Amino acid sequence: MDLRQLRQFVAVAEELHFGHAAARLNMTQPPLSQSIQALEGELKVQLFKRTKRNVELTSVGRQWLAHVRQVLDGANGLADTARRLSRGEIGHLRLSFVSTADYSVLPDMVSRYRAAYPHVELTMREATSDIQIEALLDEEIDVGLIIAPSQASLHPALSYQALLREPLVAAVPTAWINEGRKGFAGKILEPADFFKAPFIVFPRRAAPAFHDIVSGYFAEHGLAFTAYQEAIQMQTIVGLVASGLGVALVPQSMTNLQRRGATYLPLAGSVPEVETGLAWRSSDQNPALDTFLAAAVPADNR
Repeated sequence: MDLRQLRQFVAVAEELHFGHAAARLNMTQPPLSQSIQALEGELKVQLFKRTKRNVELTSVGRQWLAHVRQVLDGANGLADTARRLSRGEIGHLRLSFVSTADYSVLPDMVSRYRAAYPHVELTMREATSDIQIEALLDEEIDVGLIIAPSQASLHPALSYQALLREPLVAAVPTAWINEGRKGFAGKILEPADFFKAPFIVFPRRAAPAFHDIVSGYFAEHGLAFTAYQEAIQMQTIVGLVASGLGVALVPQSMTNLQRRGATYLPLAGSVPEVETGLAWRSSDQNPALDTFLAAAVPADNR
C-alpha cells in the first residue's frame, strides 16, 4: 500500500465510478480497477460494492475514507513543511547568552526574531562565555551571545559577529558614598581611589577577555587589584556590591539593573570597553540559524 493507491481509493470513493475516477487521475480504467483490487487484497477488506450499474462504499470503506483523507492531508503538508524548514521559517534554535546581555542586546534581539519567525521553537539558557564556547563545539547550542574573545583565542571552527561595545562603570555600595568613605565621595572614580577596596570580579576562567580588560585598566595606571570575591553572574556581583562586600567594574548596560544599595559611578580617564557579540559554528547548516542572524542582528552590525 502506498500513497498512490490511497489517492486512487479516494478518487473512486468520491466519484463512485471507476471510469470517472480514472479520467480524474489521468489513467485508464483497467489499471485503476486492478490497483483497487490489489489494495483490498492487501487489506483483506472489501472497500467497494460493485454492480454492473454502480459502485458503492462498504461500511468499512466509508469509515476508512476519513482516515485516508487525514493521511493524505498530512502527506501533502510534508512538502510544505520541508520547504519551510529549509527557509528557516520553522524548526528549532538553541540560544545561550551571558548574564549582561539580558540588560543590553538580548531583549530587542529576541523580540525582532520572534516577530519575524514566530513558528521557530526558540530554546534559551544563560551561561558564561566559556561554557557557551564548549557547548558550541559540542553542538549543544546553535548560537551564543558571549563576551568577545580576542581574535587570537577564537576557536577556528567558530564565527563571531560583534554587536555592542560599551564602557565599564563602577558599581559601588551606596552606603560607602553616604558615609563619605575615602575615595568614594566624588561622582567620578579614579583607579587609585578604589583599587585597594575589596574587589568583586568575574573569574578569569569564565570570561578571560572581560577579566583581562579589568586587570588591564588597573595595569595602565600602574596598579594591580586582588579579587576579594568572585561570582559568575553580573546580577550576583551587583547584589554583593549592594550588600556592602566590595566594589566591581561592570558593563554600562548593567545600570539598567537597579539594585537597592548599589550605585553606579563613571570612571575617570581612558575608560575600557567590553564587547558583546554572537558566536556560532561556521559549518552549522541549520536554516533557523541563518534567519536568526538576519533578523536579530541590526543591518549596520552585519
